Amino acid sequence: MSVNVKPIGDRVLVEAAAAEEKTSGGIIIPDTAKEKPQRGKVIAVGNGKKDEPMTVKVGDLVLYGKYSGTEISIEGKDYLMMRESDILAIVG
Repeated sequence: MSVNVKPIGDRVLVEAAAAEEKTSGGIIIPDTAKEKPQRGKVIAVGNGKKDEPMTVKVGDLVLYGKYSGTEISIEGKDYLMMRESDILAIVG
């Protein structure tokens, strides 16, 4: 998927993974009790800082802090714009 947004500097555009709908025991979680997801897919990356190239790349699955990033909506879809330093790990 491609969006027409290019982050600047060390910023990354992330599409958050969907919140869990059920517990491992099969209990359905209502919308009001769902936890904010802390993982997502990198959609776009900036060029990095002068002496610090970007570590993440488009398509990476990442973990980030619970309150990281700024929520933005592009063409009706919600994303998070965050600094690369807000990303805790690249998954698999």
